Amino acid sequence: MIFPKTYKCLEINELKSGGYAIVPIRYEDRLDIMTWRNEQIYHLRQDKPLTISDQDYYFKNVVAELFKQEKPNQILFSLLKNNECFGYGGLVHINWVDKNAEISFIMKTSLEKQYFDYHWATFLSLIERVSFKELDLHKIYVYAFDVRPHLYSAIEAVNYKLDATLKEHCFFNGRFIDVLIYSKFKNIK
Repeated sequence: MIFPKTYKCLEINELKSGGYAIVPIRYEDRLDIMTWRNEQIYHLRQDKPLTISDQDYYFKNVVAELFKQEKPNQILFSLLKNNECFGYGGLVHINWVDKNAEISFIMKTSLEKQYFDYHWATFLSLIERVSFKELDLHKIYVYAFDVRPHLYSAIEAVNYKLDATLKEHCFFNGRFIDVLIYSKFKNIK
């Protein structure tokens, strides 16, 4: 399959910082991404493990179409170091009218324990450039089930602020849990 390499909605499709880069999500990374999503299903809005056929279908029929759209509802990237993918994410639930989007990001599961904060900060610095400079969004946010306390310190360290707590918003492992929303605005330094 010939998979697109640039988003129609972006002038700059590859951003780099200190040896890291985000590039439009690559078809070749889909199975690694599937593995990480299945390993980390506990904090994702995914109700069952993905199969290879699920992932192939999604990339061929959903993701490939995003590249052609002027205003897609999501823009996804592979996070690379030395051209090797070790994470992926992007902007999802993009609201073009109100100029906001949710940030989605996961990394290779084995890197989480030692490099969680660093890789989150790296990804956020790159996705903020896409969000605020390329797309001129007003607000970006992280929507997180309250099951990973280490996430909050990582995003607070790069100036995301708690915007809302949705009390007992999701049913998780037999109980209702909160959802925390952390935001950053374009004009806030």
